Formats: sequence, structure tokens, C-alpha cells
Amino acid sequence: MHICTCPVDREMSSEGNGALLFFSDAKPQYHLSVSLMAIRSSCLSNSSPEIVLEGRRAAVFERRLKTERKHKQSNRKAREIELETREDLLKLVKSRLPGGFAAQPLHGTGRRKSASARVVLQEGSGKIIINYRNANEYLQGNPLWIQYVKTPLATLGYEASYDIFVKVEGGGLSGQAQAISLGIARALLKVSDSHRKPLKEEGLLTRDARVVERKKVGLKKARKRPQFSKR
Repeated sequence: MHICTCPVDREMSSEGNGALLFFSDAKPQYHLSVSLMAIRSSCLSNSSPEIVLEGRRAAVFERRLKTERKHKQSNRKAREIELETREDLLKLVKSRLPGGFAAQPLHGTGRRKSASARVVLQEGSGKIIINYRNANEYLQGNPLWIQYVKTPLATLGYEASYDIFVKVEGGGLSGQAQAISLGIARALLKVSDSHRKPLKEEGLLTRDARVVERKKVGLKKARKRPQFSKR
């Protein structure tokens, strides 16, 4: 037989608060005595709930700090990558468009609501750069807005024949996408006059003049009236 030589059990047994455990000689093990386990459980049960809550709050706070640090690191990396790509696109646009947008032969202006877009076409592989950013990134991956931009080229089968460079300002992304579409259609007219008929049939050369109707005095909105009360 082997007597347990755990130092904790030794101290407890010397003070009379514990009992030594006996094990076989084959596998000597070190275990806490039964009385020590009881004392520990009683200490945990007697601990004030405020201390337990503070410990839990501290653990939750540490987890939140870790997740926030991870998010900040990932955001920093994404921003660095975005800045690098923007700088590369800026260099590309300046190298491809010497003299600016107005000096290029194939250019067009499109408007929709309060958005205004200047568009330049150049022979290329089908890149679309809007305000020195990729079209998919600038238009937030919205399939409808991307379709607005690609429709004039798709109508003539030029999806992979021209690179498009755009400067757009004013309005929201929906209005900007439709303004870019009109600018591309007008720029394609300078490539060839034969493009007018297919573009006109699709309604891509018509300037959409619809805007939000102004609010009227005494009404809640342009047409909406307050609820009628007879008395």
C-alpha cells in the first residue's frame, strides 16, 4: 500500500481537518482528501454573489476586448489594401487619361435626379472604374445598379471591348448608376452614328427628367393630406 503524499493533504491531515488516502503501490496517485473537497465547495458556496458577478463581468469584458482588437486589426488590413488599390487605380487613370476627362475624344455626360456623371471610353478589356474605385465596389455589389451601367455596352455587344472611366457626383448610388448609363450611351454615339438606332430602341438615350415632387404648404408631403375631421 502507498500513502498519498499530496502536500495539501499533508497540511490538512496535520491540522486535523483531513484524512490521508491509501492507494495501491502499482499506480501512486495524488488526490485531494474528501474533507478538503468539502471545504472548497463550502468556500465557493459561501462566497458573496457580488464577487461572482464581478468575476463574470471581468471575463465578459476581456472577451469583448479581444474581439474588438481582432476587428480593429482586420479593419486596418482592409483599409490598407483599399488604399493601395485606390492609389493603383489613380495612377492607372492618370496614365490612361492625359489631360483629364474633357480632353478625351470619346466622352459623354449623363444626368439623373441630382447626379451628374462624366464618362470616358477607351479601347480595352471591359474595366469599369468609378471615382478611382472598381464599379462592383463603388456600387456595393448591387446587381440592379451594375446592370444599369453595363446595359449600353451589352446592347451593342461591347462588354469586353472598351474600358470605362467615370467621375460622378451628387445624388445617391441609384441616380448615379442611371446617370452613368446615359453618359456611356452618349459616348457610344461618338464611336459610330450607327449606334443611335439600337440605343434609342432600348430607351438609353432618353434623359429621365423625373424628380421628387416638392412638399406643399398645409400638406404632410407632396400629395398626402392630414386626416379629415368633420367636427
